[in-house]
Amino acid sequence: MSEATTYPLSRRIMEMEESATIRMAQLARDLKAKGHDVIDLSLGEPDFDTPVHIKEAAKKALDEGYTKYTPVPGLMELREAIRDKFKRDNGLDYGVNQIVVSNGAKQSIANICLSLLDEGDEVIIFSPYWVSYAEIAKMTGATVVPVYAGIELDYKVTAQQVERAITPRTRLIIFSSPCNPTGSVYSYEELTSIAEIVAKYEHLYVVADEIYEYINFTDKHVSFGTIPQVKDRTITVNGFSKGFAMTGWRLGYIGAPAWIAAASTKMQGQFTSGAASFSQKAAAYALRADMTPSWEMREVYRHRRDLVIELLEQIPGIKVNHPQGAFYIFPDVSGLFGKSDGQMTIHNPDDLSEYLLHTAHVATVSGAAFGADHCLRFSYAASDENLRKAIGRIAEAVARLRG
Repeated sequence: MSEATTYPLSRRIMEMEESATIRMAQLARDLKAKGHDVIDLSLGEPDFDTPVHIKEAAKKALDEGYTKYTPVPGLMELREAIRDKFKRDNGLDYGVNQIVVSNGAKQSIANICLSLLDEGDEVIIFSPYWVSYAEIAKMTGATVVPVYAGIELDYKVTAQQVERAITPRTRLIIFSSPCNPTGSVYSYEELTSIAEIVAKYEHLYVVADEIYEYINFTDKHVSFGTIPQVKDRTITVNGFSKGFAMTGWRLGYIGAPAWIAAASTKMQGQFTSGAASFSQKAAAYALRADMTPSWEMREVYRHRRDLVIELLEQIPGIKVNHPQGAFYIFPDVSGLFGKSDGQMTIHNPDDLSEYLLHTAHVATVSGAAFGADHCLRFSYAASDENLRKAIGRIAEAVARLRG
């Protein structure tokens, strides 16, 4: 075929945005392949290895013959462990028939959206938001309604904002706490005020993404589903990627009303069926084993957060808040807009991210991908040495900007 040939791709895939985090990570790899020393702060991936006891559990499962298909919603052993974890850590009371294990929390969210949303429905997404929420929701034909909170609100949406956004077509609310990309954590009082609004609308359900639960620097993680008035209208999403450093194991899960869990199982049955058997065995072990490695990782992230904030606060034009969870810093960089190094003018976060990649050889992600067109996302899932080096390079690059 000639380059001019138009390939018969679907409207759905043509209109879908590429994941900005995956795209930036690939650009960083391409630049590294050309011999440049690139520090990648773009991907939301722990730099820790999976704890040894979890890997040993997977090896044992392989030796015991766990290499076959699994039930679509997950091995009973894992669903029971998740049920117990929900009760122990979250105060959530789900039966095993309300739990569905998927190939990552991303698939969990896709299952939910494909099961509940029709064309013409509306989905409120707290903004800044994780890049895939909007694209998954739009794939169903639903309309995305971002509700935005800036740095002055610590990037946390208020109940009043939520109520103003609700219409008769609103079907779903999606948010994360701790939040990707901002690291913000909603308090019990903040979530309760939102729940009181949700409770007024019987047609409205909430997806509470809690995958960063174990990377929380506050006194206690609060699950939205524990608030009585929204208990039966909350779908709790979680997984193993972040708190257990198991990104490549591809395991996520939901706790949901039984009819939503059944619908998600039906949907998943036509796409991927069950997740890998030996991964599930290891995950069940992880939930019942010593959590010390997770808490140790959390404390390292806390230290890194403080380090990155201290360094970024010294750079003129960058405004930083103090996130209480996850492993991201999401500074407001609008103070740099309109400035130039003589060759490139910074008009928006896309320009700044590109400038830092090619000038400082530091990969970040534009806030525009997360619904915030004056921010950048930095992942601090990197060593102290690389964080210091990266932010030093950023400071030098920013110092060249004038105007």
